[in-house]
Amino acid sequence: MFNLDSLVRPNIRAMKPYSSARDEFQGEAHVMLDANENSLGSAGPERFNRYPDPVQRAVKAELAPLKGVRPEQIFLGNGSDEAIDLLVRLTCTPGQDSILILPPTYGMYEVAANLNDVRIERLPLTEDFQLSSETVAGVVASEAKLVFLCSPNNPTGNLLHAEAIEQILRGFRGLVVVDEAYADFAAAPSWTTRLEEFPNLVILQTFSKAWGLAGLRLGMAFASPEIVGYLNKIKPPYNVSEATQQHALQALRDAARFEGMRQQLLRGRDWLAERLPAVPIVETVFPSDANFLLVRFRPDATAVYDFLVSRGIIVRNRTTQPGCAGTLRLTVGSPQENEQLLEALQQFE
Repeated sequence: MFNLDSLVRPNIRAMKPYSSARDEFQGEAHVMLDANENSLGSAGPERFNRYPDPVQRAVKAELAPLKGVRPEQIFLGNGSDEAIDLLVRLTCTPGQDSILILPPTYGMYEVAANLNDVRIERLPLTEDFQLSSETVAGVVASEAKLVFLCSPNNPTGNLLHAEAIEQILRGFRGLVVVDEAYADFAAAPSWTTRLEEFPNLVILQTFSKAWGLAGLRLGMAFASPEIVGYLNKIKPPYNVSEATQQHALQALRDAARFEGMRQQLLRGRDWLAERLPAVPIVETVFPSDANFLLVRFRPDATAVYDFLVSRGIIVRNRTTQPGCAGTLRLTVGSPQENEQLLEALQQFE
């Protein structure tokens, strides 16, 4: 049986969280003299002299119906990276506990573990970047406090098989974190639809990709109210700025533009996936459920990378990642950028 309190570090269970001025008062007031703010206004063209809502109620109220969850099942942070770090700190005692990752995968899981002096267990994905039955069994048997499952996976772009993830959710004793940063580009339903089934499930999403708001640094975590409550307990008091909250609200009310950009990126992905195999130096274009393609080049991916840089085209060299020898990760760009990329690859000698 899953027991959240047994996973949480004892000192965090016992700690008293910082109580900000805005935690102690909600509602409307005409004279705000509680938080040592500048009551005269702000330098610059906008007014940001008041501290933001520490739990982002307005954003969560708009986001909840869009995602099919309740506001109390949402945590918002300074990018998904903040949620990753907080989940590690919530559950893992430094120098004692471990997390589990499945390489090749997103590098920040390892960074967060190293930063917090937490051991890393690794169970590699298969050659086609999936969870084997042996890997699933290894995850279930692990004593790690959390496992990170990136789906669609970064840098490979593919969804992990849902059946394997479900087996892990039913058998693993720790938190199962499904990172869905690229879920808006996948045809499969989000794991947010299964939240009520699995009390050990945490889903990560972001405004950085399909929403086009990477500069805001706003990440989402969806989980049980109990898990969200613990994350709110240990986060910095005002972790999401007022400017970010205002911009996020505007974006959430502009669903038509979001959908238009999403569809254009999907068309761009298909356009590149259809044409790249005809390029002589391309060996393999891996299937993608994300807004990028992992491509294996011959004879030397790093030479191709350097050539693209010399042409002012920047891609991601992934050739040193486990199972990714000879690969570059190509983000889907605008139609013009996609054409420039393809033309440059055709000119490589």
